[in-house]
Amino acid sequence: MKVFKVLFLAIPIFFFTCGTDNPGPINVPGNHQFGDWLIPYDNIYDGGPGKDGIPALLNPKLISAAEASYLSDADLVIGTLVNGEPRAYPHIILDWHEIINDQAGDQVYTINYCPLTGTGMNWKRNINGSINTFGVSGLLYNSNLILYDRDTDSNWSQMRAESVHGRYIGRSADLFPMLETTWLTWKTMYPETMVVSLNTGIDRPYGNYPYVSNQTKEDYREAPFLIFPVTNDDDRLHRKERVLGVRIGGEAKAYRFNDFEGNTIVRTNTIGGQPVVIIGNASKNFMTAYRSVLGGETLSFSGLDQSELPHVMTDNRGNTWDIFGRAVTGPDTGAELIVAEAYIGYWFAWAAFNPEIEIIDF
Repeated sequence: MKVFKVLFLAIPIFFFTCGTDNPGPINVPGNHQFGDWLIPYDNIYDGGPGKDGIPALLNPKLISAAEASYLSDADLVIGTLVNGEPRAYPHIILDWHEIINDQAGDQVYTINYCPLTGTGMNWKRNINGSINTFGVSGLLYNSNLILYDRDTDSNWSQMRAESVHGRYIGRSADLFPMLETTWLTWKTMYPETMVVSLNTGIDRPYGNYPYVSNQTKEDYREAPFLIFPVTNDDDRLHRKERVLGVRIGGEAKAYRFNDFEGNTIVRTNTIGGQPVVIIGNASKNFMTAYRSVLGGETLSFSGLDQSELPHVMTDNRGNTWDIFGRAVTGPDTGAELIVAEAYIGYWFAWAAFNPEIEIIDF
């Protein structure tokens, strides 16, 4: 298998070159007051650019969907509906920044995206009553982004959604719901959406994908190669197949797009002893999941025609639910389903973090 090393050049773009050795484990930089790590020290790698070498954004300029001519319909975005405000965070910007600290009304949050594992999440930034911001540490575990918070310099593993080093060690991230889908699907569901402008104040060639081998010209998103080692390499699926992973109570399951062909489809499953509803639509390019208990009752759901988006399902109590797990009509209008730790990522990454992960075929 080829081994690739990352070169961070003077011009802001990455290239991969063949090397003879694996990139080596790091000597942990930064705050040494808290020495313990929850992840194996020898499996933490220096990604190359260094701390803040990939600059996070803070309160970026937003533009309307009509103004976002730089996006194509097939471009992937992370969509949020925080404080009732729909916003889109495009991959083509996140590829270069990985973290966007933002605010909608009185709600503060961070969109974090790891291009190497294809995983995006939405974390609350209010920690212990203090509004925090996150940056890119420059470190990786299982090829995955390690964030740091600027209040305490604690390190956070994105896919563990947990602080793994520092004052906050062992603390889980609090999640807001989010949806990864195409720009076309998102702007159709939420035509009033705002979207991050290319005017970020930082010079980057947005739209040029930064992870391409300069020797083979292979696109990292599609090719089977990895740049950094992982602790578990599972070949049951193509390494870069995008799957929805859901993890509850230490148990993880993976769901595939080919089980969600046609109209919006609702599936139910049990993970970590908890009932879960999985919602997906392959043609619209989204999958997401929520816990399916409301007021102590396990609900049963039926999917809606895709023409009803962003409404996705009804339940046995007569409620209609939207893609963000909110009851929008019915006796429980205003209720919200509990957010599951669920997000789309490359298969290899979900398997690396969860060696016992089960692939669900409905």
